[in-house]
Amino acid sequence: MADPKIEDILAPFRASVKEQGDLVRSLKTNGAPELDVKKAVAELKLRKKILEDKELALAPSDATFDRAKMEDLLRRRFFYDQSFAIYGGITGQFDFGPMGCALKANLLNAWRSFFVLEEQMLEVDCSVLTPEPVLKASGHVDRFADLMVKDIGTGECFRLDHLIKAHLEKLAADKKTSQATKEECQDIVVKLDGMTKQDMSDVIQKFNIHSPLTGNELTEPIEFNLMFATQIGPSGLIKGEFTMAEIEHFCDPNDKQHPKFDSVKETELLLYSACNQMDGKSAEMIRIGDAVQRGLVANQTLGDKIVAKLVLVIFWFQGLVANQTLGYFMARIQQFLILVGIDMSKLRFRQHMSNEMAHYACDCWDAEMLTSYGWIECVGCADRSAFDLTQHTKATGVRLAAEKKLQEPKVIEVTEAVPNKSVVGKAFKKDAKVVQDYLAALQKDVVVEIQKALKESGEYVATINDVNYKLTKDMLVVKNYQKTVHVEEIIPSVIEPSFGIGRIMYALFEHNFRMREGDEQRTFLSLPPVVAPLKCSVLPLSGNAEFQPFVKQLSQGLTRLDVSHKVDDSSGSIGRRYARTDEISIPFGVTIDFDTLKSPHSATLRERDSMGQVRIPLDVLPSVVRDLSYGKTTWTQVESAYPKFEQQENTKAT
Repeated sequence: MADPKIEDILAPFRASVKEQGDLVRSLKTNGAPELDVKKAVAELKLRKKILEDKELALAPSDATFDRAKMEDLLRRRFFYDQSFAIYGGITGQFDFGPMGCALKANLLNAWRSFFVLEEQMLEVDCSVLTPEPVLKASGHVDRFADLMVKDIGTGECFRLDHLIKAHLEKLAADKKTSQATKEECQDIVVKLDGMTKQDMSDVIQKFNIHSPLTGNELTEPIEFNLMFATQIGPSGLIKGEFTMAEIEHFCDPNDKQHPKFDSVKETELLLYSACNQMDGKSAEMIRIGDAVQRGLVANQTLGDKIVAKLVLVIFWFQGLVANQTLGYFMARIQQFLILVGIDMSKLRFRQHMSNEMAHYACDCWDAEMLTSYGWIECVGCADRSAFDLTQHTKATGVRLAAEKKLQEPKVIEVTEAVPNKSVVGKAFKKDAKVVQDYLAALQKDVVVEIQKALKESGEYVATINDVNYKLTKDMLVVKNYQKTVHVEEIIPSVIEPSFGIGRIMYALFEHNFRMREGDEQRTFLSLPPVVAPLKCSVLPLSGNAEFQPFVKQLSQGLTRLDVSHKVDDSSGSIGRRYARTDEISIPFGVTIDFDTLKSPHSATLRERDSMGQVRIPLDVLPSVVRDLSYGKTTWTQVESAYPKFEQQENTKAT
């Protein structure tokens, strides 16, 4: 918001957010009761939402965008439609049609090329389903479960905390409600996050909450896990959950420099830091190199520390490692999104505040895109630290670590528990290997603890997989010695960029929807060639039989070069057929006309957005279209290399 008049309007809203942000900081610093902090955070979120809504309302509107027209185009040309539409459809479920499927495939191919190939990553294709113990160890089962209730008449489901919140907020806003009841409602809303199943059930009963749609009674609360449990195996007794595909980049937790960071450090990103959010400030355009150097993008969430200057002092003097790797991937994410057609002016990176940080992340930024629905999160980029590997090691006993070569060998002190295999074997029989593996994986502090217990009482009870095993002095020996090592073992941190393909696709539709100047009924999608569903159309001027050999020649040439294309020899004017191909975002069109019959044979090549046309020899046309489609040349370069075709195109959608 650069307009001084607009900033004057926003000033009191920004001041209100900052006031509440300062209160939250103060409460946390002074160790205030958790309930007081939650109340303050809830109020902060409310004020932030009011500020953002006001910012969006005052922002210059995109006069050329009409969501209804866009959705009409997308459904009419079957980019997507609601699943089972002829049966009434299912809310929130959509099917991609031919154009949508092609766009999605091209988007994923561009993603693979940009990240997997350029970063020399290794791709794995894993099972769609994950056993419950895996997700339980990572925290997804316990931390991503919600309570639901059902309408006993219709079976309609409602998320319980949302239902209670909506009902109580409506009740509190009613002028007839007493002040005491209003305060009670507000208090319950603040406490909702920490409420148990029974607590919420009591609220339903006390306030006589019914289905908001029918007024019917509701069932008792039931647990619903956001990971969508399904059943695996013939017995159906093994629970699974669905998973996502993401980038998992492993790095040294003590050295998060990236060898290619210099190549992106000058990249400017619109960063909406946690600190700015709490201070009521706008997002700022910052070079990623500066953001990393200042500690804004760091090993831990520094955004909502008490004083920003103090953060930098802590960052420099405590020697925190600059998180170049997280910064590198944020810059690469932006480059990719712009490549596939996201409008840079409608893209920002918002840092998670400490109260919303995922359980595994030590810093996280969301790439958000501005749409007619507001800012929506499309890509998450999190530093997950070593959480996953540590948790899965604890759950399985399998050491998930990496070895890092040392610049110079070093001598280390080793303390280990060496089992007496014959005694352990006689004592534990079939479980002997379990005990031996347990002893081999022990950390030094646990070995010392066992040694102390054996010395004092002669025994130590080890709990392995919920089973107790009594260890005695004759079963093991604790050895202390020095060892020269050339490598060190580390548990890597994980930087995880996670892409929501469906959300990116929707943002692409909005950011690339266009209407022809002078003819608002003629709408089209201006998708970049790299992701456009089809790259080229081949249009014979008429049904003249003499055109067919040239159409066939050109189609075969495009196919040999892996250029997707569509031959449209239907009836209708060339202008009408151009309009049809524009609607499905075909970036280039070749017209076979009567001049093509003359030697040397040539045809016109049209560019979708400018509607400019050039005349190109038929034998090189396929390679020119290929180079245009995959970014090896530009339309400006093609226009300078070949003669322009000046015939005016009728832009009326006849």
